[in-house]
Amino acid sequence: MRKPLFRVGFVEPAMYPSFIEAITADPAIELVRIPVDASVDEAVRLLRDCQGFCVKASRDELPKGLHVSAELLARLPNLSLAVSYGAGYDTIDLAACTAAGVAVVNQSGGNARAVAEHVVGMMLVLLKRIPEAHVATRAGTVAAREDLMGRELANRTVGVVGIGNAGGQTAALLKAIGCKVLAYDPYVDAAACVARGATKVELAQLLAESDVVTLHCPLNNETRGLFDAARFSAMRKGAIFVSAARGSIHDEQALHQALVSGHIAGAGLDVWEQEPPPADHPLLHLPMVIASPHTAGVTHESRDRVARMAAQAFIDVAHGQPPPRCLNPQVVPAMQRRLGEMGLGRR
Repeated sequence: MRKPLFRVGFVEPAMYPSFIEAITADPAIELVRIPVDASVDEAVRLLRDCQGFCVKASRDELPKGLHVSAELLARLPNLSLAVSYGAGYDTIDLAACTAAGVAVVNQSGGNARAVAEHVVGMMLVLLKRIPEAHVATRAGTVAAREDLMGRELANRTVGVVGIGNAGGQTAALLKAIGCKVLAYDPYVDAAACVARGATKVELAQLLAESDVVTLHCPLNNETRGLFDAARFSAMRKGAIFVSAARGSIHDEQALHQALVSGHIAGAGLDVWEQEPPPADHPLLHLPMVIASPHTAGVTHESRDRVARMAAQAFIDVAHGQPPPRCLNPQVVPAMQRRLGEMGLGRR
């Protein structure tokens, strides 16, 4: 008798063609495609018989009703594995999944190089005042080149908040340029920071000494609102602020005020409270701000890596292996038993 298939649902389009390529190459898995314009109820109907759900990671790309919450989990009795599109998992309630015995996997590290290159590029552009020079040149308002005098990134102190995969890659690039790198990360010890090219410090010291501050921490209860008016005020006058982490870690209104006052000299923002931000967002109309719509990690190379990593997580579980990069490994034994009761797992 043929064993049942491990069913994986995802909202179209796929994150990258290689996701479908890798998944469909495994005869143990069946893909369930959810049309992008499907209602939440229709999507739930399609997901009800799925053991896996590949979940878009950006909050505004996925209908709220399909965020993996306690409410959604109650409607998906067969769900065993939720796999995020990226390193972030804002759309997945980890505590609710753990309570329901659903394993959660992210693709940590898959887009780290792309993010690092993006944020270092923002630093270079902001320090050289290229956005302001671009606007003045196009408007024909350049009087003296010295009015647009910039600064070099080499030999500056850069503070990295969160020195995991993306933060570590960023530190390595900065070290190669010739920067002194400070790191604040309560979950990484001093020796590991040194190995990644940085000196471990407390946040207050990092803010006081850094010419550039870049965020690479996840959004959670500890980091939500971490950069408020007080933190921006504590930064060195004339410093640059960059974030490709997650919206809601920094207070957008407080950052706007710090920029308008001149205390912060410029900001490079890839993440927003609302994504993409509305065209009339005040930060978008400041000449010392450069913006991107959460595309720091969106390159062909990184999307291919992340897609294959996500596909492999489903393949591993479909064949009875524990999932890689599992954020709640304590649920894995029970998950595997439940899949075994469905006739799934080891083959």
